[in-house]
Amino acid sequence: MDSQALQMDSTHRAGGDIVDQDARNLVNGSQRVSEHIKSSYSNETGTSIDRVLNHYLRTMDADSEGQVEGCFDVEGTTYEPRPGLSPLYPMYLRKLLSSTSIVPYETFSHPVACLIAVSSRHPAPIEALRQLYTNSGHGSKTIPAWMGTEYLRYYVLIHDEENDDITKSTALFDLMKRHFGLHCHLLRLRRSQCVLSDDDNTRVPSCEWLSAEEEVEMFSMRDYADDVEFSEKYIFESDSTAIKSFLREMVTQSIVPFMESRVMTWNDQVASRRRGISGRFMSLSKRWTGFGTAKSTTSGLAGVSNPSGSNYDYQQGFYPPETPESTMRQLGDYAFMLRDWKLAYSTYDFLRADFGHDKAWGYHAAANEMAAITSLLSPQAFNLKSRSETLDQMLETAAYSYLTRCSMPFNVNRCLIVAIELLKTRGPVAADDAARWGGKLLELGVLTPSAQALTTERIAECYISRTRAPLAAAGTRKRQAALWNVLGSDSWLRLDSPDQARVLLREASVLYGLDNQGSARLPFPSMQGLWQKLSLALRDAGGDDYEALIDTSVAQDDFELDTTEEKEQLNSFTRPIIPSSTDAEGFTPQDAGPTPPASLDNPQLQSGGFE
Repeated sequence: MDSQALQMDSTHRAGGDIVDQDARNLVNGSQRVSEHIKSSYSNETGTSIDRVLNHYLRTMDADSEGQVEGCFDVEGTTYEPRPGLSPLYPMYLRKLLSSTSIVPYETFSHPVACLIAVSSRHPAPIEALRQLYTNSGHGSKTIPAWMGTEYLRYYVLIHDEENDDITKSTALFDLMKRHFGLHCHLLRLRRSQCVLSDDDNTRVPSCEWLSAEEEVEMFSMRDYADDVEFSEKYIFESDSTAIKSFLREMVTQSIVPFMESRVMTWNDQVASRRRGISGRFMSLSKRWTGFGTAKSTTSGLAGVSNPSGSNYDYQQGFYPPETPESTMRQLGDYAFMLRDWKLAYSTYDFLRADFGHDKAWGYHAAANEMAAITSLLSPQAFNLKSRSETLDQMLETAAYSYLTRCSMPFNVNRCLIVAIELLKTRGPVAADDAARWGGKLLELGVLTPSAQALTTERIAECYISRTRAPLAAAGTRKRQAALWNVLGSDSWLRLDSPDQARVLLREASVLYGLDNQGSARLPFPSMQGLWQKLSLALRDAGGDDYEALIDTSVAQDDFELDTTEEKEQLNSFTRPIIPSSTDAEGFTPQDAGPTPPASLDNPQLQSGGFE
């Protein structure tokens, strides 16, 4: 078995040609992080996710729905959506989280450990390990200039159970531990290939966190490759047990303690000093007087001035890994992965101001995004004031910076979708905020048609969660839930998915009370044209129960709106927009160019449905 060095990331793999191109451009720190490449990667990722969704939409029918849903099973946990919800949504959420690029402004995809492996049959294994260690940071394996080198090296000796002597391998493993320390493991595997007919066999599980680009590539390979090549693979049960034991030992005894040690060191040596009185004084001195500047920097971009004392390199577009800002960002990410929400939030919150002052907009947007997400993951309760003054401001700033300043629509989508899901878990009251942010995401116009249909359906689910709780005094949001179900039905029908459209329209009829015979009513005449069009289209598409969806009479006199707010929401439906507030940096979210509101009384709506 040949020697090899495997680079391990802190989170999921980030595949794709755009990532490789981005890394090659910055290997020696000689080129700036291209905003065009960032935008290109973001657009390519959104397109790949849409292709994956469309692939499953084409293959999903009444008989194969369970098969599509099975791809969302996690070991020990099965996602069970509410009846009527599309089984594609959990896969869509997973693709958003797994399709992250390797970028300088967040370190979740930066290496935490480097795995160096050698075979016990190598004539000079110790020298081979030393050579692999030396080569891990040089030549073609050089990491980008904005990526730190403080990651764990873990050494593995692979023993061939069928051909090697275990006594010699054990002695060699003891020698490895004396040379390289305790971060070593002896992995015992069988050399022969396992087939289905073997007694001691187990199926090799498929990767649950493939990025959208990797899955699209897999679809293309299946179209041209032999079926045998993509048939199920098997390994011996003993090998499976050995690999699981190896991974468990490496994570629990080496990687997690290493991360905890780094967090303690960075918090004591960097973060504490920055948060203290002397650190704040030096920060103010650098900003306003230039005193205490570690190095003088010049303008790197035309028309952009480098603030005095800033460690941000405008010419190359990143903070060098040895700077306090880069170290604290890595501290926040490590604390987040270790689930220390308090430390992670305080770190992100502290960095927001520094990144904003330095006009490092990618870092600024990412810090606001993670501060918002970490605050939602914290166990303490949120009140209305803290949500409006803190959480909303962080999400608005992140969305504006990602979209307008950095041209990264994929990051906007990821940020707001995760925030919607976390808000929804905080109970029915926070579900209103989740639905509101879902409407803002639709208004920004960054979603593909499939993603728009899934998001519309999710907004309806947020309002439906209000109907399950005893919140009669605050409103159950039945009419809003029904309205978004109608919009979702229209979106699915445009994607040639009549089954899902029929489910949502039927649920809207239940929420509107159209399931009661003799009392079929719609709340206002403006919806009649769209309702009739959807019902007739579903009838033409075939299927059962379409007649129950067709409404033939509307009695506006029997319906009264309770409040002025409901009248504005129902009679003149307006997609939510980001409030026009000015933040500390002086921008207004209207500059992002919100689309004009659409009214249900529009004649185009009655004839052509919602656009």
